Amino acid sequence: MALKSIIKGFVGKQTVRFGCWAKLDSRGYRRLHNITLQTDNGTTQIDHVIVSRYGIFVIETKHYDGWIFGSEKDRQWTQTFGRKKFRFQNPLHQNYKHIKALSDATGIDKECFHSIVFFSGESTFKTEMPANVMNRGFTRYIKQFKTALFTDGEVDDIIERLSSERMARTLATRRKHIRSVKERYESTDTCPKCGQALVERTVRNGPRQGAKFLGCSGYPKCRFTREL
Repeated sequence: MALKSIIKGFVGKQTVRFGCWAKLDSRGYRRLHNITLQTDNGTTQIDHVIVSRYGIFVIETKHYDGWIFGSEKDRQWTQTFGRKKFRFQNPLHQNYKHIKALSDATGIDKECFHSIVFFSGESTFKTEMPANVMNRGFTRYIKQFKTALFTDGEVDDIIERLSSERMARTLATRRKHIRSVKERYESTDTCPKCGQALVERTVRNGPRQGAKFLGCSGYPKCRFTREL
C-alpha cells in the first residue's frame, strides 16, 4: 500500500476519533477503534465501533477528495478529479461484512447494528446518497437514535465480548489481514463480501445478454458479482 494512502487513511480515522471524543459522551457511547476479527472467510478490519443503549454503530471511514458517484446497490463507486476517474468498493457493502462479523462475534442480531459510512476528505457527493452516508455530521446522525435496545449492563457485556474477540493489535495481525483480503478477492469460490459461495450465472438482458459471470449465492441480500 502506498505511503500516501496510508497517511490519508490515518487522517480519516483520526478525524472520526476526534469527533467521537468531542461530541459523544463517553459514558453513553463506548468506543472501540481498529478492530480486527477472525471470520469463517479470513479476517475483517473495522475502523470504529460505538456501543450505546441505542444500538451498535459501525463506522467505515473514507478519506477521499473530489466528486463521489454511487448508489446503495452499485458494486463499485467512482471518485473523479476532472477527467480522472478511480473506482473503489461500495463502502456500504464493505460495512455489511463488518456488521455480520460483529453479529457473529457477539451473538447480537444484525438489526441492532447501525451502518455509517463517513467521508472525511474534501469530497462532494454528485449522486443522492442514503442517509447513513455522509461527509459531515456523523455524531448528529448517531444522536438521532433514541429507542433503547440495550441496558447499561448489556452495553458493558458487549464491550467485554468485543474486547476479548478482537485480535491483538500487532504487525503480525496486520500482515495476516492483508493476506486474507488478497486471498478473498482472488477467490473464484467464495464471495469476498459475505463469505457465501460464488455460483456461475448468465446475463439475461441487455447488451451483454448470454455472458457468464460469478454471482453470490446469497442474492438478492448480497449482490456481489465478478467477471469470468
